[in-house]
Amino acid sequence: MNRKKKTGIVGVIVTIIILIILVVLSNMDTQNMSSAENVIDYLVMPIQNGLTYLKNKISGNDSFFAEVDSLKAENEELKQRNSELEQSLREYEILKAENETLKEYVNLKDKYTDYTTVPASVINRDISNYSDTIVINVGTDDGIETNMTVISDKGLVGHVISVTNNTAKVQTIVDTSSSVSSTISTSRDTIIVSGTLEDNSLLRAIYIPTNATLVQGDNIETSGLGGIYPKGIHIGTISEIVNTQNITDRYAMIEPAVDFTKLETVLVITNK
Repeated sequence: MNRKKKTGIVGVIVTIIILIILVVLSNMDTQNMSSAENVIDYLVMPIQNGLTYLKNKISGNDSFFAEVDSLKAENEELKQRNSELEQSLREYEILKAENETLKEYVNLKDKYTDYTTVPASVINRDISNYSDTIVINVGTDDGIETNMTVISDKGLVGHVISVTNNTAKVQTIVDTSSSVSSTISTSRDTIIVSGTLEDNSLLRAIYIPTNATLVQGDNIETSGLGGIYPKGIHIGTISEIVNTQNITDRYAMIEPAVDFTKLETVLVITNK
């Protein structure tokens, strides 16, 4: 609307100037025409040049606004394409995560071919100074029962302590009330491994035979005694040996093979 008004004003101004020129010319003698023309050219040419510049400027603005509209439309199109690409990336990440989970299940099953197992995912954690349990997404509907052993690709996780139709609660081996009958790989001596109050990322080996030789870095595995855990499942390695005045009280610290802070997928052993 503003551009139409400007164009109309320019037209009125041009018309007035032309009428003024015609009136002046009609009242002049022929002999004075030449000098009058020079005067008119001198007066009128700057005005004409100014009006031409103004007209071109207005036309240029029209082009500018058209380009702005085009850029806006292009920007909206790019925003839409960017949103679609972000959605595709999210879908790819989800598929990638699912694929990694399936690979973990396959690797677990290949590693523990001697056992009948049910795969599960960790859906909840209860970690404190006194308790370290997890909840997995399988239950009685999947054949899960209490006291079944739970493992990961790295080693022993714990055992089922309660179960519902679709979930099971697992007491991990780093829980302070956990106790696992274990064997030292080199000496084959039997020890007891339990969780600690001091550090829920470590285990403590106690009831070590007085004649047992402990070596830092030795592997610890389940002994098969106690009625819960099958024999030979990896637990961790000895990270520190603590000698006391009374050799019967000595103990060792064990670093678990499983990183419980990052545990996501497990297998429940349904047979022994």
